[in-house]
Amino acid sequence: MGSASSSYRVIYLDVDGRIQKVVFSRFCSPCDIKELFCTALGVPRNTNLSLLDASGAMVSIDPTMPHNTERSPYRVVPMTGGQLADKEELFQNVLTQVAEQFSRAFKINELKTEVTNRLAMLEKRVELEGMKVVEIEKCRNDIKKLREEMASRNNSNFLEDIKKLTPRRDVPSYPKMLSCLEHMYHDLGLVKDFNINPITLKRWLLCIHDNYRNNPFHNFRHCFCVTQMMYSMICLCSLQEKFTQVDILILMTAAVCHDLDHPGFNNTYQINARTELAVRYNDISPLENHHCAVAFQIFSQPDSNIFSNFDPEAFKQIRQGTITLILATDMARHGEILESFKQKVDSFDYTDEEHVTCLKMVLIKCCDISNEVRPMEVAEPWVDCLLEEYFMQSDREKTEGLPVAPFMDREKVTKPTAQIGFIKFVLIPMFETVMKLFPQIEEAMVQPLRESRDRYEELKQIDDAMNEVQKKKNENLTMGGKKK
Repeated sequence: MGSASSSYRVIYLDVDGRIQKVVFSRFCSPCDIKELFCTALGVPRNTNLSLLDASGAMVSIDPTMPHNTERSPYRVVPMTGGQLADKEELFQNVLTQVAEQFSRAFKINELKTEVTNRLAMLEKRVELEGMKVVEIEKCRNDIKKLREEMASRNNSNFLEDIKKLTPRRDVPSYPKMLSCLEHMYHDLGLVKDFNINPITLKRWLLCIHDNYRNNPFHNFRHCFCVTQMMYSMICLCSLQEKFTQVDILILMTAAVCHDLDHPGFNNTYQINARTELAVRYNDISPLENHHCAVAFQIFSQPDSNIFSNFDPEAFKQIRQGTITLILATDMARHGEILESFKQKVDSFDYTDEEHVTCLKMVLIKCCDISNEVRPMEVAEPWVDCLLEEYFMQSDREKTEGLPVAPFMDREKVTKPTAQIGFIKFVLIPMFETVMKLFPQIEEAMVQPLRESRDRYEELKQIDDAMNEVQKKKNENLTMGGKKK
């Protein structure tokens, strides 16, 4: 067995006269290594680079590149638009010539439709799954295999339409939500302060994305919204001036992981239906315990462990803090947690660990149910998504003979009735309590909640009036029928 260090390569770069040491796994793809070099150089990740050795010869950027030393660093040169254009033109000319030769050598028109369709499917796959670094590489391998397959059948026309085969430079290698989450970790200084490998951060976020289900409400988009709200509160309330960076890391990571693998049916259903999760966790916050378990299963994978540089004691602190916050998102504990915070808020002490933990629990709760803080055009579609998920559960509960909550029953609930009580008795009291510590959230968060409450109360009055009119019409029809 080789040593663990044999799995890693060390390359030295000359970055504006400064020697930059770059360490990467020998299993990294060329794209991963190029992005590391871009990070070291301080240029955008998609910048094209040339790597030159001491003699000026170009070196291929891949895991097998020749080893060098601090005395003989590689020089990294970003390629300008003109250089890229020249190379692209040369490349296209060569490919055109090769295409013409292949066209003459083989009868390539017979499978044109078939190959065009297959390549279009692969291109669409790159567009849809281009956010996944590993998946992109797989698509490229598929394209390569397709070329080889068609060439072996002497009917290849893969060069006839070369643009379909050339990886598009404008396809994003990362989706917007994942890219924004990555930016938040960088912007808050978490990547730098905790020496988080940028590539590992990407892989972790991709793995997080893949472990959220496609529910109407509890999906990856909800995860993003909760984390974005947490980032906003950290910035708006200047929490980095009051909390340690470890606390900030715990807040952000718990927000990202808080609903992992949510099945779309709440704790009440899990317990009443005696599901495997309810049995496993003894009816105690089964979903939240499951979210924690999935989160740390992901962290147990070396390729997605952003905490790999933490010593065991520090990791234990991160783990316990993250679990505490995720478990706090169980709404069954809402009254208990808010009451505890109310008792502390008037004499809050940032040096008291219990006070800080309680505040962090309230912060993640605020973020988890913060949709009504957002503009109406953003918030209202989320109500539709939540009701859709509620109705799916209540329909299933009726089928299975389980108790059905009135606020989840499609025959009893409306948008106004669903939101008014929740905003008045849950959201506003909690945010107003937080406002005692952070008055700056009143305009940005509390006032929108009050406006949302007023709007839904107006909608309810309209609904009630229309129902009253309909009721009188029905009564008049009934009376008319009796007179006849």
